[in-house]
Amino acid sequence: MTIPLNVIILAAGKGTRMKSELPKVLHPLAGKPLLAHVLTAADRLQPARICVVYGHGGEALPQAIARPELAWAKQEPQLGTGHAVQQAIPHLDPDAICLILYGDVPLTRPETLHEMVRIAREGAIALLTVRLDNPHGYGRIVRDLEGRVERIVEQKDACPQELALNEVNTGILCLPAAKLTGWLGRLSNHNAQGEYYLTDVIGMAAAEGERVIPCHPSAEWEVLGVNSRQQLAELERQYQANLAQGLMTQGVTLIDPARIDVRGNLECGRDVLIDINCVFEGRVILRDSARVGANCVIKDADIGPDVEIKPFCHIESATVGARAIVGPYARLRPGTELAEEVHVGNFVELKNAQVGFNSKINHLSYVGDATVGRKVNVGAGTITCNYDGANKHRTVIEDEAFIGSDTQLVAPVTVGRGATLGAGTTLTRDAPPDQLTLSRAKQLTIPGWQRPVKKKKEA
Repeated sequence: MTIPLNVIILAAGKGTRMKSELPKVLHPLAGKPLLAHVLTAADRLQPARICVVYGHGGEALPQAIARPELAWAKQEPQLGTGHAVQQAIPHLDPDAICLILYGDVPLTRPETLHEMVRIAREGAIALLTVRLDNPHGYGRIVRDLEGRVERIVEQKDACPQELALNEVNTGILCLPAAKLTGWLGRLSNHNAQGEYYLTDVIGMAAAEGERVIPCHPSAEWEVLGVNSRQQLAELERQYQANLAQGLMTQGVTLIDPARIDVRGNLECGRDVLIDINCVFEGRVILRDSARVGANCVIKDADIGPDVEIKPFCHIESATVGARAIVGPYARLRPGTELAEEVHVGNFVELKNAQVGFNSKINHLSYVGDATVGRKVNVGAGTITCNYDGANKHRTVIEDEAFIGSDTQLVAPVTVGRGATLGAGTTLTRDAPPDQLTLSRAKQLTIPGWQRPVKKKKEA
C-alpha cells in the first residue's frame, strides 16, 4: 500500500523588499500568482492533502486562491519556519509523509519533487540541496567525515569554516509526518534570529540515526525564490526561456526565443511560426502551420491550420478558421468566429460576429453583433450600428452580399442574399436579395460659389 502524501506550502512571509501591499506569493509570474505555480507542481504529485500556511495579507490569500479542497493555517505572529510548519500539523495525516514547499519558489520541477517523495516513502528523509558559487544568505549543509548530512547551520549562526561551505539548504524536504511532529515539539529559538528554525529538524534526525539523503535539482533556477521585484523579473525570464525551449523542441519556430511571453497555456501543432514580441494569455491553440506575426496579443483563442495572423493584432475569446488571414492591426473581440478562408484586414474590429466562408472585411470597419454569410464583401469604412444606447441589436448579412464602402447598417436589419448596398448607404430597413439598395443625398453643384478668403489683419 502506497503511503499517502501531505504537502505543506509556507506562504506567510510579508515580502518587505517587494514594497507592495499585495502579499508576496500573490505577485504574478507568467500571468498567475507565485503560489499558484507551487500548487500546480504539488498537484502533479497527487497528494491526499495540501495545507497552505499564510499570515501577512490576511484573508487575501484564501480569497485569491479559490480552491475549497485546500486547508489553510494562519501563522500569527511569524516566529520562523519551524513555527510555521507547526501551524499545519493539525491538518496532516500522521500516517502520511510530508513534503514542505515554499509559496515564493515557483519553478521547482515536479520530477525533482517526485524523486524526493520516492525517497521518503522508502523510509529516509529527502533534503533538497544545491551548490552555489555565492552561497551568501543561505543555510549551509554540514556533513560528517563520511559525507553524511549532519545538520544545517543558518548564515547568521555559522562560524567562518561553515560559511566557507557552498552546499546550501533550499528549505524543501520530505519526511514522515509523525516524526516531523515530534521534532517540531523540541525546537528552540536560542539562535541569532530568535526564531524556531525548521532546519534544526535535520540535526535532530541525524542525531537519532535517521537517513538524510540529499537530492539535487537539475538547475539552480528550480530552487530560486522571490524576495524582490528584480528576482521576480529574473524568474519570469527563466520561466519564459524554459517554455520557449520546450516549444522549439516540439517543432515550433520562434524567431527570437527571448521575445515571447506565455501567460497561460499555449498549445501548438506542427510547423507553427511565432514572430517576436507576441503575448499569449489564457488558453491559446495554434494549429498546424499557423503563423503569428510580430507584436500580437492573443488570449483564449483557437487559431486554425494555415492561418496567417499579421503583425499588431489583438485577438480575445475568438475562433479563426483554416487558411484565414487576419490583420495587420486587426482586433477580434469576444464571440468572434471566422470560418475558413476569411480575410479580416487592417484596422478592422469584430465583436460577437460570425463570418462565413471566404468573406472579406479588409479595411477600417467595425462589425459587431452580426452574422455574415459566405463570400460576402464588406467595403472600407463599414460599421454595424448595433447599440441604441440601451440594447444591442443584430445585423444579418446573407451569402454573397456586397456592402459598399462607408455604409452604416442600423440594426436590427438584414441584407438579403446577393444584395448590393451602394457606397455611402445608411441602411435602416431590410435590403431585398439580389437587388441594389442605396440611400444618398442628392448631389449638387453650386455655380459661381467661391471659397471664403481669409481676411487680412488690420495694422
